[in-house]
Amino acid sequence: MLAVSKHYRSNGVDVPALRDFSHRFRAGEFVALVGRSGCGKTTLLNLAGAMDFPSQGEVWIGDACTSRLDDAGLTRLRRTRIGFIFQFFQLLPTLSVVENVELPLLLAAAPDPRAQALRSLEWVEMADFAQRMPHQLSGGQMQRVAIARALVHRPQLLLADEPIGNLDTTTGNLVLELLRRAASEQGATVLMATHSPESTSITDTIIRLRDGAVEDITQPACTV
Repeated sequence: MLAVSKHYRSNGVDVPALRDFSHRFRAGEFVALVGRSGCGKTTLLNLAGAMDFPSQGEVWIGDACTSRLDDAGLTRLRRTRIGFIFQFFQLLPTLSVVENVELPLLLAAAPDPRAQALRSLEWVEMADFAQRMPHQLSGGQMQRVAIARALVHRPQLLLADEPIGNLDTTTGNLVLELLRRAASEQGATVLMATHSPESTSITDTIIRLRDGAVEDITQPACTV
């Protein structure tokens, strides 16, 4: 649940980035954040992911309020309850596919990380590529690996920042289907920032932002 405002200081002046945003996200809800560059989408993702903190209000992930946690608590929250997917994949080039996926589990000292990583790769149909290096993959394959990494610890919240921005239409649709499945099969709340109107047709909720404020909230019929 987010009930927040966020502003930044620039030359001694408060510049609003997000104004009076309030929404209670459901488990298994797939949400598209839509709007022009600078409308507040990235700010909202950063607040939801505990990468930034509101100027006013609070962000709750389950029973945890992000602004009330210390550094250790924030690190634990990000490693156990949140998954991140980026436009440029952010795979580590010196690690194999399976090593990239198991890294979050190693950092969290989770048991049997290799087996969990392979199961996550199988879920995105990339298990046969486990020993390849990132440079040996296509863009769509890299994004599927990134999704496997983001979901390997079964997060409550999955944040996707323009996840199909660098992909062709066919490959992008495959990635969107995986995000849809992450919500419906794994119960993750998926927040996706996107410039693509077509990608919103498979979501449960569309939140349109304009100049840091909510313009409207709609719930389209899901077609996938």
